Amino acid sequence: MGKHIHAHSEDGVGVIQLNRPQVLNALNRDMVHEIVTQLESFDRNESIKVIVLKGSEKAFAAGADIEEMMDATPLTLELLNPFAEWDKISLIKKPILAAVNGFALGGGFELALHCDLIIAAEDAKFGFPEVKLGVLPGAGGTQFLTKAMGVRKALEWLWLGESMTARTAYENGVINRVVAKELVVEETMSLAHKLAKQPPISLRLIKEAVHAAQDLPLQDGKNLERKNFYLAFASEDQKEGMRAFSEKRPASFKGG
Repeated sequence: MGKHIHAHSEDGVGVIQLNRPQVLNALNRDMVHEIVTQLESFDRNESIKVIVLKGSEKAFAAGADIEEMMDATPLTLELLNPFAEWDKISLIKKPILAAVNGFALGGGFELALHCDLIIAAEDAKFGFPEVKLGVLPGAGGTQFLTKAMGVRKALEWLWLGESMTARTAYENGVINRVVAKELVVEETMSLAHKLAKQPPISLRLIKEAVHAAQDLPLQDGKNLERKNFYLAFASEDQKEGMRAFSEKRPASFKGG
């Protein structure tokens, strides 16, 4: 239990709830550190198969803590290197799902984009308002958004700093599902529990291959996929999955 987050697990799903309600879960450095530390803890915990990140009804996270940055200089930021902490999220091997209610702006939007799947409420709002403060996203926002929606659309949203609706985010491939706001957490947990029943080694190897596909030339990506395909044959789950198929029965995956 951190100062700025709550964490618990249920049936193989680790849940991290952002908990700075007085500032709509605005992310300060301590909070990001707590989130990353908890993600790493869940990643190491063999009983946890899938991780869910959620905010409150009003906000997933409404940006970064501006007060913390007011007096920063290029040199203080260089020495502090605050975004190195964010880079650790990309090293998490297990599926991370974001349940987004309300606002996911600035750093909050970046946190959601660091997750593998995003489920959002119909009235959720996503955006990068940094341009209105004379800056720009710094925790990967320009990169994640461009990879999700393409150069021209990303530029338009980043330059204007306006918020997009969940429907617009969905239509542009930025998020996975749009559901009624009362059902966001329920839908996310339902999806998480479905994934928790899948063979963990397969999920892990698929995640690595899919993320690599964004950056590698096609043949390099195919080579990585091939190696991961071969690696899956070292798992008990592969043997169980193929036996179950052959015997026409449901598979029971143990994670080995």
